[in-house]
Amino acid sequence: MAEVIFNKLEKVYSNGFKAVHGIDLTIADGEFMVIVGPSGCAKSTTLRMLAGLETISGGEVRIGEKVVNNLAPKERGIAMVFQNYALYPHMTVRENLAFGLKLSRMPKEQIDMQVDEAAKILELEELMDRLPRQLSGGQAQRVAVGRAIVKKPDVFLFDEPLSNLDAKLRASMRIRISDLHKQLKKSGKPATSVYVTHDQTEAMTMGDRICVMKLGHIMQVDTPDNLYHHPKNMFVAGFIGAPEMNIKPTRLAEHNGRLHITVGNNMLPLTDHQQQKLAAYKDQQVFFGVRPEFVSVADEPFADGCASGEMVRVENMGHEFFIYLKVGDYELTGRIPSDEAKPMINKGLNRKVWFRFDMHKCHIFDAKTEQNISL
Repeated sequence: MAEVIFNKLEKVYSNGFKAVHGIDLTIADGEFMVIVGPSGCAKSTTLRMLAGLETISGGEVRIGEKVVNNLAPKERGIAMVFQNYALYPHMTVRENLAFGLKLSRMPKEQIDMQVDEAAKILELEELMDRLPRQLSGGQAQRVAVGRAIVKKPDVFLFDEPLSNLDAKLRASMRIRISDLHKQLKKSGKPATSVYVTHDQTEAMTMGDRICVMKLGHIMQVDTPDNLYHHPKNMFVAGFIGAPEMNIKPTRLAEHNGRLHITVGNNMLPLTDHQQQKLAAYKDQQVFFGVRPEFVSVADEPFADGCASGEMVRVENMGHEFFIYLKVGDYELTGRIPSDEAKPMINKGLNRKVWFRFDMHKCHIFDAKTEQNISL
């Protein structure tokens, strides 16, 4: 068993700063959990407490059936991959892969077998006699991952391992690490993986589940799909997704017996489900949120109701355009397929256009608690 459990986990530094605020998290045996959040949210601190590289101020960490608070890193059944590779510069790839196993006094035959197995999985066979300085960034990171694999740990820990790579290599290594996890699982040798990143693309494409953190608190733990489509609060809604969700202040106003959100000088009706769910918020200040792909833009008014704004800026992404609309005191972003966007864009900017939202995809957030009250 390699289930990982944080129970009321805290980190307080000697100057009194509290970095981690009593978080609870259960990571299932064999699960790939990604911890994501902006810089300073304590995601790496949390990982380092799990690894034994940072002392725990309160609560407990369990790996399997064992509380590991006071165990040394080598006694925890973990292997860690760092951002900076941490390879020994005077050792060849083979020697780097074997070093940890030699320290554990494993027989040479067993070391050679495990090193060769890891090298095959990561396609390192032709690099075994090279020194780290002779490797590309992607190759060096594969060696760092290989050094973790050879230990056959219960838990893999990844601390922003791809942040030093260029975009193309990051994409390639994302696939390699995800495939490695699936391969180990399929072979009957699963290892729980905890992966820390600030990159939401890595989080969304790699994680079985994602833990979103903010200032030492857990905001939501869920599948990538649920985080994207059903964010529990305004922070998660704004952090997950690119371009980010449109989140704007509004008032729930009643018009002709139905609740509407106000967007600039326009009023858009809520759905029947939202009407029932939000009846108690009538005439109150709230925030509405809608992802750019659920904003439709046209040169003429929509037959079933819409609002208007000024098209002030566009960004060409190739297969789609981001269209920015000035509506009252704020801007909205629409994510429009190229074939639909080009005829409008060709007519020029700084002119009136019409837009509407897919109201079934809109979210309403409490202005005080920032919780999603439309779920």
